[in-house]
Amino acid sequence: MRTVAAWTCALVVGGSAVAGFQNSTRPAGAQSPDPQHALLDKMTGHWVMRGTIGKQQTTHDVDAKWVLNDEYVQIHEVSRDKDATGKPTYEALIHVVWDAKAHEFACLWLDTTAIANFPPNGVGHAKPDGDAMTFIFTDPAGGDHTTFAYDRTKDSWTWSIDSENKGALSPFARLTLTRP
Repeated sequence: MRTVAAWTCALVVGGSAVAGFQNSTRPAGAQSPDPQHALLDKMTGHWVMRGTIGKQQTTHDVDAKWVLNDEYVQIHEVSRDKDATGKPTYEALIHVVWDAKAHEFACLWLDTTAIANFPPNGVGHAKPDGDAMTFIFTDPAGGDHTTFAYDRTKDSWTWSIDSENKGALSPFARLTLTRP
């Protein structure tokens, strides 16, 4: 799962270039109907993500916006590091949705680390926990626990990814998202 969620971490698929993203929140006058949608609304806009992934320092640009009738938050994450051809070393499209019937968030993570036909381990689920969502992605080796936590006082997010192997968790990524 690290290959699917090792962006780094977040949430469900689509695709505009980073330059095409706007600081898009819900339309003026639209109200978030519940705390879960209000929390997702806090994700929207442009962010700079800094921290460590796999013990390596990194910086990514992250743009998030409401898509598909304002039901999903689409997150586009792009590494500032480039490969020999000038392409980003990492890119992900992540979609996050609140499923009111299941009383949980769902996250679909597609990235450039493991091209596959929509593997089941690319979808994580999280129960609401205040201003945090811990998505559990499973795979035969164990999976990943990816937490998105919002800090209201700083208007920032932390993303933490812990790899699970035989029931034991170990840190994989520790990231902070701030507005530029």
